[in-house]
Amino acid sequence: QVQLVESGGGLVQAGGSLRLSCAASGSIFSINAMGWYRQAPGKQRELVAAITSGGSTNYADSVKGRFTISRDNAKNTVYLQMNSLKPEDTAVYYCNAEVAIYSEGIYEYDYWGQGTQVTVSS
Repeated sequence: QVQLVESGGGLVQAGGSLRLSCAASGSIFSINAMGWYRQAPGKQRELVAAITSGGSTNYADSVKGRFTISRDNAKNTVYLQMNSLKPEDTAVYYCNAEVAIYSEGIYEYDYWGQGTQVTVSS
């Protein structure tokens, strides 16, 4: 079994910064892509940023230039540095990871964290 544990959410004023962390643990053979998604009330979950095991990144247009995704492969951890936060960034942020597990073969599964609330006040 694999668990993703997020931390770092909270309440911040517009223009402020937060750093989210997500650590994966369990029976992990390897981790491919990792990413952050968010879901605001009444809206669909959307991709915020993703990073491959090799370090290639992609971002939603709405966060380009303000958010930075990074990862520490040795720690199975992904980070999201969020700067210049806006009220429209308010959402529950979810960590996602494509995890390969060895069990008489290598199988890849998609895992999600429990979510962490980010609230940006105006």
